[in-house]
Amino acid sequence: MPVMNIGPVPQSHDGFYARNNPYQVNGPKGFTEFKLMEENEDLYARFDFPGVTKESVRILVEPLKKAVFVFGDAPKEFRHDSSHRKYGAVTGLVCDCCEISNIQCFVGDGVVRLILSKKKINLHFPSSFGGATMPNVPFLACVINGYNPEVSDVVHGMCADSMVAVAGGHPLDPAFTGPVTLPHPSVLEGSTSAYESKHLPNGGLFLRIDMPGVPNDRFMMTVESDGGITVIGRAPPALHDSSGREYRGKVAVVPLAYDNRRIKVIAKHGVIRLIIPPF
Repeated sequence: MPVMNIGPVPQSHDGFYARNNPYQVNGPKGFTEFKLMEENEDLYARFDFPGVTKESVRILVEPLKKAVFVFGDAPKEFRHDSSHRKYGAVTGLVCDCCEISNIQCFVGDGVVRLILSKKKINLHFPSSFGGATMPNVPFLACVINGYNPEVSDVVHGMCADSMVAVAGGHPLDPAFTGPVTLPHPSVLEGSTSAYESKHLPNGGLFLRIDMPGVPNDRFMMTVESDGGITVIGRAPPALHDSSGREYRGKVAVVPLAYDNRRIKVIAKHGVIRLIIPPF
């Protein structure tokens, strides 16, 4: 019996628990999460950029301080990866009376988290985006979708008084459960899928599985009695996340007499890779 991969399988008759990731089984759904900080009216934003490195993240502020652009690179960590990945997203203000005054950025385990502060200003000219003329950035056509999987080209923002996400929803929105998974809307280059498999020339199998938010030491691989290989990842809540997330799924099958110690597991930047040699 050869080593066989198992593609993502919905967790219930309703489909995948989270269409943004076929292996997520609980916690907030969606590629992003936005939260208004009631105590100081700051905006908290979480962006899933699995594979991204801390050193590669770049934050650009639009000249009138109305929009923040977030870029990140996920290198081709292993020779069997199909390619590197580049990410880009944008968030900002939707009002004319404020500007972004401070940005805090936190990067880890394939997740970029921002805390945006604002201050009042006096502007007396019309604008197309909260007092700002948006720069000509090519990736705007791929800007992050947020909570509504049916909407494209959405810019999240915060107004002067309420600072709420203008195209948001609840992280447990049932619209994020369904039979079909979504491509990652913030990927500018490379694979938009949370899952990748490749049969190797020697008869082995390579798997890449995105589990953003999961630290390297919270991945686990188990081999069941039937030869099924299950991967599990637990992402604890960080900063102002509404809660933690858990990932789980059966990804491959090996022969019953297979020596499980031969399986190589690489966990890095919110991505788990398995190299399963042939029997």
